[in-house]
Amino acid sequence: MRLVVADTGPINYLILIGHIDLLPRMFDHVALPSAVQAELSNSLAPLPVRCWIESPPAWLEIHQTDGLSQVSGLDEGETAAIALAESLQADLLLIDEREGFHAAKKKGLRVTGTLGLLDLAAERGLVDFADAIRKLENTSFRRPDAIVKNLLAKYKRPDKS
Repeated sequence: MRLVVADTGPINYLILIGHIDLLPRMFDHVALPSAVQAELSNSLAPLPVRCWIESPPAWLEIHQTDGLSQVSGLDEGETAAIALAESLQADLLLIDEREGFHAAKKKGLRVTGTLGLLDLAAERGLVDFADAIRKLENTSFRRPDAIVKNLLAKYKRPDKS
């Protein structure tokens, strides 16, 4: 895939589990709206996240998205990520928040969240899915247990008994 736009959640969790490097390995272009940059810089964000966004990597493209109208029920970052994905005709939008996910799908965008991205990376042999889930469990990440269970089963290594 060529271009991905990300909302705050997936960036936050990829940084916290040490897998932010998956983005430039999987995509030609990684874009964030300035509103997401601001959320990642917020004093309430985890310190590793704030440090990362203070000196963003060269592969990260930050786009100004000031003055966008709010989408009801969504925060500024989610609204901006959806709008940026639309305007850039992104190949994929990364967003975890359920209402934002559904709003983006209604607009015809291809959407996945942190778990979906880790699934894609595991399919390509770029990450150990079970290890990534163990790391996610040490964060505030909320996930549907049934989805995690199905994905873990997908990547379960056969016993060598």
